[in-house]
Amino acid sequence: MPIAESDVRWVEEPRLGILEQLYVPAIVEGLQTTVQHLFQRKITVQYPEEEPTAVSRDFAKLPANYRGVHRLNRDEQGRVKCVACYMCSTACPAHCIDIVAAPSPWPDREKYPETFVIDELRCIYCGMCEEACPVDAIELTTLYDLTGLSREEMMFDKEKLLSVYDQTVKAGTDPIRTRAGKLSVASEPPLPS
Repeated sequence: MPIAESDVRWVEEPRLGILEQLYVPAIVEGLQTTVQHLFQRKITVQYPEEEPTAVSRDFAKLPANYRGVHRLNRDEQGRVKCVACYMCSTACPAHCIDIVAAPSPWPDREKYPETFVIDELRCIYCGMCEEACPVDAIELTTLYDLTGLSREEMMFDKEKLLSVYDQTVKAGTDPIRTRAGKLSVASEPPLPS
């Protein structure tokens, strides 16, 4: 069925004046932006000497939803929470997660990861692995100072990922996503301090 003539609205091309043809308003607007930036307060973080998590009025803390180094969570008995379902490696767009499953020695689950490796150099820190995990076994922490001298050092295996969990729990820097709510694990706002 064709469109009725009364439903069609013709739009005319705007007519440019002499100033618009010479780009004067655009140049003035750009200069205004430049002048505003010249007189704004400048905040420069001297990164290695000053940590961005420090409490200072010069710069804010990292956002609550910051995605840094991965960690594998432990359950109440201290075992790895992962059930080797491969959901995280399937959801990963960078294909940086490699899991080898084995029969679980515990009666409450069928499988567990014999090996679990994340290539942190290939990872794009999108959080898809965290969202795909049905048991909240993998999370992205707020650790940002990730360095290594070789590619092998940046391959995080199961033991290294569990040590990141131990380190973040000990430091009290658990991601807010560990507190699952009604909407989902990633949607909960930080608790008031």
